[in-house]
Amino acid sequence: MSYSSDKDSTNAAQPDVERSSLTDETAKAHARDTHQGPPVLLAENLCKQVKSGERALTILKDLSLCVAQGETVAILGKSGAGKSTLLGILAGLDTPSDGELNLFGHPLSRLDEDGRASLRAGRVGFVFQNFQLLPTLSALENVLLPLELSIRAGETQAAHAWLERVGLTERVAHLPKQLSGGEQQRVAIARAFVTDPELVFADEPTGNLDPETGAQVIDLLFSLNRQAHTTLILVTHDYALARRCDRCLRLEGGRLTAFEPEQALAGGGDE
Repeated sequence: MSYSSDKDSTNAAQPDVERSSLTDETAKAHARDTHQGPPVLLAENLCKQVKSGERALTILKDLSLCVAQGETVAILGKSGAGKSTLLGILAGLDTPSDGELNLFGHPLSRLDEDGRASLRAGRVGFVFQNFQLLPTLSALENVLLPLELSIRAGETQAAHAWLERVGLTERVAHLPKQLSGGEQQRVAIARAFVTDPELVFADEPTGNLDPETGAQVIDLLFSLNRQAHTTLILVTHDYALARRCDRCLRLEGGRLTAFEPEQALAGGGDE
């Protein structure tokens, strides 16, 4: 799959850093140096263990990550490496077994599930591989969900406006089953941005799409992200997609290391 590179145009003024040699700590410093303001997300020494029969399976091990406001970060890794688990923890949907995670300056370990949900509301958007649209709701109603299905004119107009921005003006009343995969993902993107979030998480956003449709959806996602000045953290196995981000990290052995996808693209293939 071929994607045009956002890094080529947006990162020209940034220092030339050999990302493949960066550790977690130097990657954190790189994020601080190339973006202004306090970090949107700061994870330190995260660990995640789950039970597998009588054994404890370690998924994440002393993992650290700093993401600055406006940064785009790709997380790559082989199937089963724990990418989706990591994304869920970073978003506050799951909790680590150990370590500290701060989101928008708030330590999540001090918040219960309701507190984490309250922190995410209006500030975090999600784009999932399988779209996560409610089948009995129209495209418009799905986009309104983060606004709690409000019938107030201002919020309904905002949902209409976002569906227009993703090219679905004529499909607002359609149910998900009446939409193509690409159209469903466009609805999901509109839903992610309708609250004007500060941070968007995308988990394999092209995983269920054909290459041509996937490229169109990614162009749309990055375009909207630039316009909204949103921080974007995405999980992918696609090197060409990852290279559009400011920073690429590989999850392997429970830890993140900086990674240069151009080297992998030269050899062909994805994760």
